[in-house]
Parts: sequence; C-alpha cells; structure tokens
Amino acid sequence: MTSSIVPDSEARGLVARLPDVPRALALLARFDRPIGWWLLFWPGAWAVALAGGAGQHWPLILWLLLGSVAMRGAGCVFNDIVDRDLDRQVARTASRPLASGAVSVKTAWVWLLALCLIGLVVLLQLHLYAQAVSLGSLALVAAYPFMKRITGWPQIWLGLVFSWAALVGWSEVAGSLALPGLLLYGGCIFWVVGYDTIYALQDREDDALIGIGSSALSMGRHVRGGVTLCYALALALWAAAIWQVRPQALALAALLPMAVHLGWQVATLKEDGVDPLTKFRSNRFAGLLMFLGCLVVGSA
Repeated sequence: MTSSIVPDSEARGLVARLPDVPRALALLARFDRPIGWWLLFWPGAWAVALAGGAGQHWPLILWLLLGSVAMRGAGCVFNDIVDRDLDRQVARTASRPLASGAVSVKTAWVWLLALCLIGLVVLLQLHLYAQAVSLGSLALVAAYPFMKRITGWPQIWLGLVFSWAALVGWSEVAGSLALPGLLLYGGCIFWVVGYDTIYALQDREDDALIGIGSSALSMGRHVRGGVTLCYALALALWAAAIWQVRPQALALAALLPMAVHLGWQVATLKEDGVDPLTKFRSNRFAGLLMFLGCLVVGSA
C-alpha cells in the first residue's frame, strides 16, 4: 500500500519550470496542489451567495479567493515548520521541502511572513466587523498543527479552521453574524471532517506507527459510516440555513446536486492508497455545486 501513496509535494506544471528556490517555496505553500485553497475558499463564496451578495459583492468573492490562496499557503508553511520531524517519518510527506531539507527553517519563516502580508491586504478590503471575525480564526489556525498530537480527532479542529470563511463572507455581506450564516458554518465543519477523514485514509499505517491521531484511525472499520454521518449532518445544517433564508420546500432542491455528489463519494470509496485522494479532490467540484445552489437561493 505504501508504494501507491501519492507524495504530498510534486513539482508539476508551472511549478516544475521554476528555478530551485522558488520551486521549493511554491511546494512549501502547496501551490502545486490547488485543492487546498479551493476547499478553504468555497465556504466563503457560499456565504456571499446565500446572503444574496454574489451580484453586488462579486469583487469580495475574488478577494476571498486571493486570501484563500495566501492563507492556505501560510498555514501549510506553519504546519510544516511545526511538523517537520513527523513529516520525515510519513511516506506521503517525507518529500516536503522542510522535511527533505530543500528549504531552511529560517527561509520558511520569511516566506510565512510574506504570505501573511498578502492576507493582510485582503483583510483591509473588509469592513471592520468582518475584519474582527477574520482575526478570530488566528488562534484556531495557530493551534491546529498540534491537534494531531493531543487528540484522535484533529479533523474537527480543521473543520473549525477551514470553514471560517463562511463566517467572514456572511458578516461582510450581511453586516453581522446571523443564524443562517452560523448554520452554514456548522454544516461546513462536518463537510470538512468528512472529506479530510477520506484524505487521512492515506496515512493510517504511518500515523499509527508514529503515534499521532486522525479521524480515519479513530473511526476504525467504520470510516464509511462515519463519513456518511458527517455528510448527512452537513446537508441537514445547510438545509436549515437555506430554510432560514427562503422557507420554501423548493429551495431545498438546490441541495440535491451536492447531496448526490457526496453520496457518490461514500458509495464508491475504496480504502486504498489512490482512491481516497481522488475522492478528496472531487470536493472542489462539490464546492461548485453548492455554490450554484446558494447562488440560486440567495438570488431568488
């Protein structure tokens, strides 16, 4: 199984054509793996659309996209600084720039600061209330790399972090946090736990050997059932959010494409070294389906 694991850092496309140092920095920020910033971005875009701001606030969606790219990169750099010793012991992560020695820790800290400055530019585009909401995520982000060392459910913490853009997007458009935005955020948390449990299937053996936690290990033989429950709870909370915005049964039909896609993920999941990554990456398309549903409901 180990030989079929896809390495976490791969120089592909434009990244492969960069000189050595820029290429290593791009790999450190996972620019070669855009799925991460897509997953960070989608909850914010959903919130803007569901709050009815997709038309008037379309530049906000672009700012959220830029912020997602920068802050996901910053999060990866910080995570790799903290986890560089653990990464050397896991087949999928041993080739990461810090774990392999391609980038020094000092250089990584400078790169982290540069990415955070881009995030600051995005932050300054928001109103004061949304800025405060955004800054509320910093403690969660800083603590995340340590969660796998102290809990068997670090994916829950990741859910809190990766769903935060929903609160930012909603507060920027609506001017405050209201129940629909909170319900949307809650659903995103369970969505993240579900898809990252699928992702964690790639590392179960290594995680068990080095003694770190993951929901894929905690669920044991019940991964399929656990992911199904997470996705079901996500859909239920999203349905409640949509109902708060537009209390009509027809509005809930906007969730059907997303529900079908998530059902396909679970029904066809293979717990090997390749399919979990394929299913994980398919959540980029799932995010688009959910965005279109929120756009229809929010614009109606």
